[in-house]
Amino acid sequence: MLNESRRESNVAPTPKGQTVPTERVQKLMAQADIGSRRHCEAIISQGRVQVNGKIIALGAKADPRKDVILVDGVRISNVFEPLYIVVNKPKGVLSANKADDDDRPAIRELVDLPGHLFTIGRLDADSEGLLILTNDGELANRISHPRYEHTKTYKVTVKGKVSRETIELWESGVWLDGSRTAACSVRALQSSKRSTILRIVMLEGRKRQIRRVAAQLGHPVIRLVRTHIGQLGLGTLRKGAWYELDEDEVQALQTPARELNDIRRARRERKRKSQR
Repeated sequence: MLNESRRESNVAPTPKGQTVPTERVQKLMAQADIGSRRHCEAIISQGRVQVNGKIIALGAKADPRKDVILVDGVRISNVFEPLYIVVNKPKGVLSANKADDDDRPAIRELVDLPGHLFTIGRLDADSEGLLILTNDGELANRISHPRYEHTKTYKVTVKGKVSRETIELWESGVWLDGSRTAACSVRALQSSKRSTILRIVMLEGRKRQIRRVAAQLGHPVIRLVRTHIGQLGLGTLRKGAWYELDEDEVQALQTPARELNDIRRARRERKRKSQR
């Protein structure tokens, strides 16, 4: 129970001579594996968190390198080492944590590391390819949210020969769940009467979006592989394998594919047509 005589503050006090706090405390708590961001927010709201000896309110910030953060009187680790892992997810593996009633393997079973890791770019169980696991929740949010325009690239094999008209329709957006899909880039890499291999670059990612759009356009997906997030590619990484990214690779992860300019143009054209 919160003692009302204890004062809450919106900004964590900082000892004299230290730098201005830089991170929200709930983020630092989540990184220290106290719980999810939402759970950490609840703990703060209950008055159970102190920074430099003062109880804080939700929204307070702290410097993870210097400030002393206590949760229920116990100091949390204030050394945050960002970790970025690339995994080549095989077909049949779940991107999310394993459910009790699901006997399929989960992605965390492939990556034997302690602590909580966010998944960037979830794939359905039937899809394959590049996934990122990280303890950096802020980066995970930026890359996952469409407004930041981080691209994801897929190599998709679909049934039948896909016409130019169908590709143009796909690129301009089709209706799913009552709203139109965002503009994207679709290019045929190889085509025959029986199947077509497409390179698809997207900014958004609704649940099973590529599979649903392909089926709606009359070309069900045979195989779906994510090859890139940003300009970070799978390379020769074998299925089920993983490794830690270096600084250059983290930068590549955040650098959009060259098709971003084409997507922006298509988006402007669609807006122009809608205003006629």
